[in-house]
Amino acid sequence: MTAFLSVVIPTLNRRDTLAYGLPALARQTWPASACEILLCDSGSTDGTGELVDELRIPNLRLLAGENRGRAAARNRGIREAQGDIVVFTDADILADADWLAEHARAHGAANRIAAVGCEVQVDSLEEYQGAVEDPRRRRRLHPDRRRRLSWLFFLTGNASVRRDDLTGAGLFDESFTGYGHEDLELGYRLEKIGLAIRYRPGAVNYHWHRQTFEARLEKMRLAGRSTVRFYQKHRDPWIKLRLGVNPLSRFLHGRLPETGRLVAACRRRHATSALCREIALQHAYLCGVRAALTRGEADW
Repeated sequence: MTAFLSVVIPTLNRRDTLAYGLPALARQTWPASACEILLCDSGSTDGTGELVDELRIPNLRLLAGENRGRAAARNRGIREAQGDIVVFTDADILADADWLAEHARAHGAANRIAAVGCEVQVDSLEEYQGAVEDPRRRRRLHPDRRRRLSWLFFLTGNASVRRDDLTGAGLFDESFTGYGHEDLELGYRLEKIGLAIRYRPGAVNYHWHRQTFEARLEKMRLAGRSTVRFYQKHRDPWIKLRLGVNPLSRFLHGRLPETGRLVAACRRRHATSALCREIALQHAYLCGVRAALTRGEADW
């Protein structure tokens, strides 16, 4: 019996990329009669609704609502889903033609797992086309031989879980309203209820999201804040360590003021030096951590 899949996509003002991403989902080798696409729109004002009408994809449903964050948008999709398996992706991602079929096969081969596919980073449509035509040009996060992942890699740009397991874990935590970690925190809870997180390298999609370095710095600051929320919820020291908050990083950060010369120099040289880029990004992340801490938790 063919499983029925529900694809859940949160979106806010991403018509430009959805114009390519939604048609890619309509061209899947997995039968359209065995899947639905739930576009969970958090109040877009860029004509996303009109785009859905123009595309006329039969198995696409628009779930429009107010902006309560990505976790809330995904939860609405899960609650509305009719499928046995929920497959997550994002509004700036283009799926390979076999993407859904690979996720379906992952769950058909094993019980009670979460599957994470191969997300390839691309900066342009030209790079996307080149990566589709030549797999050697793909910027992959994991080697194909890797099979099991930790919650640290439960990234919902390319992941799938049975709907009953999502419900059993408690869905996404909607208190994560800023950028970052609502997916990792759910992955953490999925592991706690006994799910293995399996890597499915054949489930390929392409993340098309070029952004300025300043935007990346701001995301890192927000991710730092989310790390504190994640830790405060579970009080597991491994959360801090695996997310890069340790005594050494805190010590070094404390000696690098945000307005200091070294940090400023690293930001200026981010385009030409990988080391400078990483220092600037990690410094922004730890600034976010510090900003989220209460006075009594300064040494956590």
